[in-house]
Amino acid sequence: MKTIGKNILNVVLRSMLISRYFCFFLLLFFSGCVAFTAWFDPKPAGVPNFRDMPTEASKTILPDYWIEPPDIISIEALHLVPKDPYVLRVFDIVYLNVLGMLEEEPIIDNTFSIEPGGTIQLGGSYGSVKIDGLSLRKAEERIKDHLMASLGEPVVTMRLVKMSDIEQIAGTHLVGPDGYITLGSYGRVLVSGLTIPECREAIELQLSKALEHPQVAIDIFSYNSKDYFVIFQSVAGGEQVLRFPYTGNEDVLRAIANCNGLTPNASKRIWVARPIGNSHKPIILPVDWVDVTAYAGTHTNYQLLPGDRVFVVEDRWVTTDGVLARIIAPMERVMGFSLLTASVLTRYYGHVMTGGGERGLYNTGTYR
Repeated sequence: MKTIGKNILNVVLRSMLISRYFCFFLLLFFSGCVAFTAWFDPKPAGVPNFRDMPTEASKTILPDYWIEPPDIISIEALHLVPKDPYVLRVFDIVYLNVLGMLEEEPIIDNTFSIEPGGTIQLGGSYGSVKIDGLSLRKAEERIKDHLMASLGEPVVTMRLVKMSDIEQIAGTHLVGPDGYITLGSYGRVLVSGLTIPECREAIELQLSKALEHPQVAIDIFSYNSKDYFVIFQSVAGGEQVLRFPYTGNEDVLRAIANCNGLTPNASKRIWVARPIGNSHKPIILPVDWVDVTAYAGTHTNYQLLPGDRVFVVEDRWVTTDGVLARIIAPMERVMGFSLLTASVLTRYYGHVMTGGGERGLYNTGTYR
């Protein structure tokens, strides 16, 4: 049993010795390569173009805004008149005037809301009348028939004051993933890819199916579809990507300020990568960070556009340290496992780390 233990110990010790030399060789090799390559920043595709680029001191006016999901648009109803004949609905508000009333009863000359159930309350002893689902003319006739029992020949005049459906049109509307907004009972309208004037025309065209010459006002309530990005490079820990909604007045300095400044591991090498249509080569705009911050320079503090990427390069020493840590970590695990194995075998088979397991080899006392 002891012979088997000694053989196992010898194999473990030799493997530990070989692994140490091998790890040392790999450490020198990779540290040299990484230290050399870590001095070079990534080189993105594209050719710098500095001509006519908008900056902090000379910002440009952006073209018409294209509505896309998930923007939120606001609709204001300016002129919404239903086509004749209009069918009354619950929560519509109508004006009602009745001539020939009894002296002891209250006068009917006011606005009335059609209550749930489709009725309006006339007040006094006149009770209620159900008028929902009727046109204005038929509603007048029904009210007149209802009042003839007590008034003889009343004169009834009714007109529509406010449609309940107007609440389905006016207000804020979220552009869905399919590019449509919902106008309640008036249907859905495709607005994705349209400018604000085009969106207004599309909505008015949809409403004209049920309304007479509708007019609405359109505005963007929330700009959600246009973004720009700030990317902090990290070779060992993974890049950090931050997304911010685009409002039209952003530049590089404001973008970094939105991130609470540069991270401790970031360098001062910064550029803006701007995509161009379907081209696979973006425009690269290097930023002189010291000039922008310390000397209030504006010629490299570029105005950002939707889709821009502000790329911040990681400090080269931090990059080298992170890459070396990832390379050395597996070696540390192997060496730690070897040391743990040797420690366990030493406990059961003698002083392995001081010369083997033979009793009394390095001392004259009794081995315990």
